[in-house]
Amino acid sequence: MLTLTNDADLTFVEGTPDVPLMATADEASGVIEACFSHGTRDVLLYATNMTPGFFDLSSREAGTILQRLRNYGIRLVVVCPPGTRFSSRFGEMVAEERQGRLFAIVETRDAALEWLGR
Repeated sequence: MLTLTNDADLTFVEGTPDVPLMATADEASGVIEACFSHGTRDVLLYATNMTPGFFDLSSREAGTILQRLRNYGIRLVVVCPPGTRFSSRFGEMVAEERQGRLFAIVETRDAALEWLGR
């Protein structure tokens, strides 16, 4: 489930923690629809909201989802608690993405709010 959140002078679409949201990369369209229906291009999701293979770059799910969001200028921050397992290639992609403004992985919701506020 996605909801519109107003927090710290920010307006964004937020997933529900600990609730699966996307079973496949094709379900990223629901995130895009939620953004447009709520008039925002910022999204805060949690690791549990992502597809099962999102953190394994070889699954191609992360690439598909991120490209779809990029096509619409949607910024995504994902809260991943310490110990979340990533494939080695996924970690490399995250390091590259840190230079941009469209995708980030952070450990806490507060860090996500800080990133969205940039």
